[in-house]
Amino acid sequence: MYYRITGLLLMGALWLAACKKDLGNYDYHAPSEPLVADLNNSTVDAIVGDSLIIRPYVYLEDGDPAKDLSFEWEILVAEEARADHYTGYPLKIVYNLKPMERAAKLTVTDIRNGMKYFYKFKINGGTRFSKGAVVLSNDKGVTRLSFIRPDSTVNADLYHALHNEDLPNNPVQLFAKPLAYQEGSVEDYWVICKDPAKPSVIIDGSTMLRKRYFNEQFFNPPSPLETQAFNGAQGVPTGIINGKLYLSITSTAPFAPDFGKFSSMQIGNYYLAPFYNRYNFFFGFDTIRHGFVTFDNNGNFMGSDYQVVGNAFNPANLGPGQLLFMNPVPSVSYAFYKSTDGNVYEYTFTVDMSNYDLRTIKPTRKRVFAGSALLRPDTRWQRTAVDVFYFTSDDKIYRYNPLNEELKPLDANFGGKKVTMLQLNADGTQLTAGVEGSILTLDVSVGKNGVITNRVDGIPGEPVGIVIRK
Repeated sequence: MYYRITGLLLMGALWLAACKKDLGNYDYHAPSEPLVADLNNSTVDAIVGDSLIIRPYVYLEDGDPAKDLSFEWEILVAEEARADHYTGYPLKIVYNLKPMERAAKLTVTDIRNGMKYFYKFKINGGTRFSKGAVVLSNDKGVTRLSFIRPDSTVNADLYHALHNEDLPNNPVQLFAKPLAYQEGSVEDYWVICKDPAKPSVIIDGSTMLRKRYFNEQFFNPPSPLETQAFNGAQGVPTGIINGKLYLSITSTAPFAPDFGKFSSMQIGNYYLAPFYNRYNFFFGFDTIRHGFVTFDNNGNFMGSDYQVVGNAFNPANLGPGQLLFMNPVPSVSYAFYKSTDGNVYEYTFTVDMSNYDLRTIKPTRKRVFAGSALLRPDTRWQRTAVDVFYFTSDDKIYRYNPLNEELKPLDANFGGKKVTMLQLNADGTQLTAGVEGSILTLDVSVGKNGVITNRVDGIPGEPVGIVIRK
């Protein structure tokens, strides 16, 4: 027994010695772990439409991060049950997700040994589009949508930057759809274009991301679908499409998916010019009858079934021609109409809009418009609350006072560029004009004659429409 125990002890000692000798022959180093500073469990702020750049400090003790590490970024889009993936360092994208807090993850892979390291963080997406101006422009037939920030910097062609595609061609109107029953608010932007190959687009007013295409605004979209004008009076959109009046559905709750969608056209033998208004009933101009027509508050076509008081002209039939501009209001209304006799006539009338049962038109005057020679096929018009008109003529803007027929060019000098857009602010003290490449602000307050007070350059193409949000 003694010899057996001694032998076992000797063998154990030899085994331990061998192990000790074997360990001494290895030069072992654990792989260095990359250091990614200030990212794990952090929150990164992002602004929709702006560049998002995440560039954390990365250190690798025994290697070169640029050569030995790869980077994969993952941003969770939970509402669509997907994730956006990007590779490379740093992360540099135009942030185009709806404003909310999102889970994100950076995966760093050590190329030398395949080891992966995970860093979880959050992205808090916001928007800067609640203040500033959205500009629709025509860049040689290509539609551009840009955003002017409060500091006058421009996100040019923002839609393409966010969606990597162009809008439909030939823009005609930028309509700010209000929140339900909140006239003056902005829920969506409708980018209305005349492009037979591609539908117009509806854009979220908070994110500037596409919500849907315009044909999805209908339960059963008409074909063809040619849009002429839209109105947000009373906080609910209505429109003229293919010359017909369309009303939106308001019988559901405002948050319901169908609320605000267009149903079928209001039937009748008429084709409306793109100038109309809504009060207790709809008032427009029928190009078939060459006269003013009405619809009841439910949109039923009533034609020229109204009372006429006065004989200055026949409001039901102005004769063959083209309506150039009309802005029907509860007080005195004006219409400028180009007749086939070659003259442009100025019509003045009042419409009793207080009660549907009292639909009465009172024609008060017809005369040749003093500024007829200055009008162009693409003339833009604006009217103040005190019945002063502004209109464009090539590279100039004119002020017209119908009380004394005074015509006066504004002081603004546009350097020979045609004025392609004109908009008056609510109190009538400021005009916003558009020329190729620029948006300009003109002072037309009392005692001022349209001196330029601000200029923003960098707009791609010729401005067509603008929505200013303060």
